[in-house]
Amino acid sequence: MRRYETIYILRPTLSEEEITAVIDNANTIIATDGGQVISLDQWGMKTLAYLIQKETQGYYVYCDYATSPANVSEMERKFRIDESVMKYMTVKLEDSIDSDGIAAARGEYEAAVIAAAEAEEEASRQEAEQAETKEAAPKKEATDKESVQ
Repeated sequence: MRRYETIYILRPTLSEEEITAVIDNANTIIATDGGQVISLDQWGMKTLAYLIQKETQGYYVYCDYATSPANVSEMERKFRIDESVMKYMTVKLEDSIDSDGIAAARGEYEAAVIAAAEAEEEASRQEAEQAETKEAAPKKEATDKESVQ
């Protein structure tokens, strides 16, 4: 098996069920012959840098997986046929990956997700502290002015 990543952009007019169906179909093709999805991120609706099939927005999906080259060809063939997929791009990350490599990649992904959540929590905590500091500063200035008079 080889390790790949694919980003595909779906039409913005699709319902949640239709988006889920496209993602499930792609994952089913990947899982054929023992392939495995390492990570799947639905980035959601984004504004496109340029028009794609007369659309200004698209629903982005990122998938990191390990499978055979034949399965990648089949998935891309289905993407070309499917009208709901506007654009896709597949990149080969590794020539060979085994089950230990897949487990390690999943562990790295999960660690990155946890680190990102912690960083976001820390940033929001610091933002709250800064807001409290800004609120306290005018009160202190008012008290200082009163004591001067």
